[in-house]
Amino acid sequence: MRFDSERYAYASRRNTVYSKDGMCASASPLGSQIGAEILRKGGNAMDAAIAMAAAMPLLEPTGNSLGSDCFVIAWMGGKLYGLDGSGVSPKSLSREAVRSRGLETMPFDGWLPVMVPGAPKAWAALRQRFGTLSMEELMAPAIRYAEEGFPFPVTVLKELRRDTEHFRVLAEQDPAVFGPWMDYYTRQGKAYAAGEIYRNPDMARTLRKLAETDCETFYTGEVMRAIVAHSKKTGGFFSEEDFEEYGVRWVDPVSTDYHGNTVHEMPPNGHGITVLMALNILKNRKLDPERETARNYHEMIEAVKLAFADTRKYVADPRFMQTRVADLISEEYAKKRSGLIGEDALTPVPGDPYCGGTVYFAAADKDGNMVSFIQSHFDRGSGVAIPGTGISLQNRGAGFSMDPDSDNVLAGGKKSYHTIIPGFLTKDGKPVGPFGVMGGFMQPQGHLQVVLNTVDFHMNPQECLDAPRFQWVGGKKVQLERAVPAEIAEELKRRGHEIEIVPDELDMGRGQIIWNLDGVYAGGTEPRADGTIAIL
Repeated sequence: MRFDSERYAYASRRNTVYSKDGMCASASPLGSQIGAEILRKGGNAMDAAIAMAAAMPLLEPTGNSLGSDCFVIAWMGGKLYGLDGSGVSPKSLSREAVRSRGLETMPFDGWLPVMVPGAPKAWAALRQRFGTLSMEELMAPAIRYAEEGFPFPVTVLKELRRDTEHFRVLAEQDPAVFGPWMDYYTRQGKAYAAGEIYRNPDMARTLRKLAETDCETFYTGEVMRAIVAHSKKTGGFFSEEDFEEYGVRWVDPVSTDYHGNTVHEMPPNGHGITVLMALNILKNRKLDPERETARNYHEMIEAVKLAFADTRKYVADPRFMQTRVADLISEEYAKKRSGLIGEDALTPVPGDPYCGGTVYFAAADKDGNMVSFIQSHFDRGSGVAIPGTGISLQNRGAGFSMDPDSDNVLAGGKKSYHTIIPGFLTKDGKPVGPFGVMGGFMQPQGHLQVVLNTVDFHMNPQECLDAPRFQWVGGKKVQLERAVPAEIAEELKRRGHEIEIVPDELDMGRGQIIWNLDGVYAGGTEPRADGTIAIL
């Protein structure tokens, strides 16, 4: 890994952080400290990651919840592992049930998009396979902060204020479904202010039950019954069998080589292959040596568009995908797609590949184990919370298609197209480390920009995250951060891109990076959030 830790080409409030005995990085100062606390107790990187995962629903309720999904890529004991902790739709949910309510697309709010959450089951599976501490020890920090309270940080409050305005309207229309969310995340309907103390004793009680049962109560016990009972009472689709039959899935990450580095992503139903496809396309193109040129932005945007056009069409629950991942990420197909890139912006369409609201955090320990962990509901979540539990539920069903011919069409007991993706980099079979950028459909685009910043432009971890970002949002529409030079924005307009300069960076992704430099960790954290790195 070649970079200059004293060069910062972009306005930055942080330097790259170094440590030899362990490092935890997240968008939450308390979250990172909780991970470091577990490492100091003798836990390994996976223990630290699980403790952070259990605390994040409290610390960042705008991005995840106890009713979340998660994906994990981890280097443990000299080998790379992947865990799919995404949920499945209730068996009684169907395309016909959605259409009977007068809807032609999947909604984001209410019971319709709610899936069986996968995160608690994943925490248990990860601890059982790799952990060294008990679940009681790992959840103790989260329980402590839920009971005693903590002051909300600035970025979380900005997002929570936005979510509150959205769900306030829905709660007035349907208080039985959306009222409990307002009860948990407002003070009698009034939004919290930055620095105010937030407590959630119901969540503390639920976390204790999860800790005592290694999360089993969420799927076969008291907590599961509370979720199912509230679902039946307020118009949901859950049965006890939906939870009892749910299981997580161990998988092999998929990868591609990019200029001597191997980039690893999770396989479908996640869209991590978007990153690999875009990188493969760019291997057939030549980027300028300095990042900030209109040509580089154009090439990156066009590659992202072409990759997304395919993944939005072909990615689904792997049990239902008719298109092979190997075909989508093949070198032959990438050459065909790269040939479509010209001087002007294109409107992307899927090709034929047959060639023959999220939180992200990372942890590393003194023994070289490293974890890339992402956990999320979706957008702002479903707005459905379970009274007495502190649980709010994800809305990943919003990722289903209503097209009956789509592999990703809604059906009961099925996984949906999923946006959350952890990333991991290796070189010559050795771990470089975990990276991730959270934020819906920004995630693959953020991953791509981090990899290019690292490999092609030799940026240090903090510089990688400080660099201005673009986000393709559909058609020829591209959002640019204000830090992108004006002449680049103007040249992109001349090439046919429809450019929007975004005044608020909340939706431009938030990332973390930890690189292993021969036994010394180098970390960068997100300047667009309250990001913090905690070290030993």
